[in-house]
Amino acid sequence: MNECIFCKIVQGEIPSKKIYEDDKVIAFHDINPEAPVHVLIIPKQHIESANELNEENSYLVAHIFMVIKKLAKEHGIDKEGYRIVNNCGEYGGQTVPHLHFHLFGGKSFGWPPL
Repeated sequence: MNECIFCKIVQGEIPSKKIYEDDKVIAFHDINPEAPVHVLIIPKQHIESANELNEENSYLVAHIFMVIKKLAKEHGIDKEGYRIVNNCGEYGGQTVPHLHFHLFGGKSFGWPPL
């Protein structure tokens, strides 16, 4: 995926404020944070959206949620609470066509999120 900005971050072609990396995922600070803690967690494998998950790659979502748990603890937001967001498709607010999850914390969030 030569045009995908997140694939370029995975490949090291675009810098990021990386805070976690393993063989399956990376996590980095959002460049336009919407909360005191705003981290993006992405699989290294290009998966366009949640609609592209299948039997072969769905294990990545479970792994991502374990990474989110670790990052929430490291950022001190695990006790007070945090929000995890995945946008899917244009109407869902997805602006980068690469599966990713936002971890928000450090403030109180209302409902509905819109």
